[in-house]
Amino acid sequence: MDPSELTTTTIGVCVIGAGRAGMVHARNYFKDVPGARLVGICDPEAKALQTAGSHLEGIQLFPDSQEVLGRQDVGAVVITSPTFTHHDLVVQAARAGKHVFCEKPMALSVAECDSMIAEIRKAGILFQTGFMRRFDSSFIAAKTMVEEGVIGKPLLVKSMTRGPGLPPEWYFSVKQSNGLLAEVNSHDFDSLFWFMGCAAKKVHAFGANLKNGNLAQRYPDFYDHAVVTLVFEEGRLGMIDGSCPAEYGYDSRCEILGEHGVILVGKMNDEAVVAYTLERGVTAPPSISWRSKFRDAYIAEARHFVESIRTKSQPKVGAEEGRRVVAAVVAANRSLVEGESVEISY
Repeated sequence: MDPSELTTTTIGVCVIGAGRAGMVHARNYFKDVPGARLVGICDPEAKALQTAGSHLEGIQLFPDSQEVLGRQDVGAVVITSPTFTHHDLVVQAARAGKHVFCEKPMALSVAECDSMIAEIRKAGILFQTGFMRRFDSSFIAAKTMVEEGVIGKPLLVKSMTRGPGLPPEWYFSVKQSNGLLAEVNSHDFDSLFWFMGCAAKKVHAFGANLKNGNLAQRYPDFYDHAVVTLVFEEGRLGMIDGSCPAEYGYDSRCEILGEHGVILVGKMNDEAVVAYTLERGVTAPPSISWRSKFRDAYIAEARHFVESIRTKSQPKVGAEEGRRVVAAVVAANRSLVEGESVEISY
């Protein structure tokens, strides 16, 4: 199917991957994205597929992605399967003429990203990377303030993400997932690059398995905590910290220190409710999940993807943004192993 044929009609969308992220996207396309229709969801695991179907009445269930890519009523796919599957699925989707939304991280290596980009350009499809924080109202407000010069030039940007629980087992192998820095902290790398207005030049990372010693024998390269320092143009600096599982909740915050002030983005709890008592002190309900914390941002990025297809315009967050984060993550993982600063090769 020629992608241009889908710009004047409702766009059929299929989600490939029925995990946690896949279900977030599927539910959004099922009811909250005008101009799109959720045709179905695809996953090779029968149990996951059946569970998805029980929550999304009337959609079709596909165990094989090739069947999805061969359908005329599917104009775009949303790829939320494990990272090691992204390259092949994106290449196959591009060759089938389907527009692609791909969750972060884009791929496992820069070489894979380059291969994907070549196929995307050859096919003339649209591609969007899933950096939903760029569609969050707080992050957008902070970016606007930076662009308006409210705090002057950003000099030091710090970003953190701490997840409440471990992802599925395939994530434990850094060779299959690129580890914590990719699966959890990709958003932080992208946020730093976005607020700084450029990509970093050099990275130094430290990581350790501090809470999951039971995984050390089977997955000796696994780490559940990491700290990263980055050097940008003009010697400006960045810092990232990541933890998973943090167990106290989902925590994502960012601080932008500029020449004349500082911008703080995010808070530890979703609700603006704090209790003060003698017995318990100061208490506030924590953010439990990224799914609730960024609910509106996920809907906004999905609507942007569909609108980009309908108007034949490039998405705000494309393949190049995904590629540069992969490059930084790969360099950070290398630094973590070698114990030295590493130049980031883009």
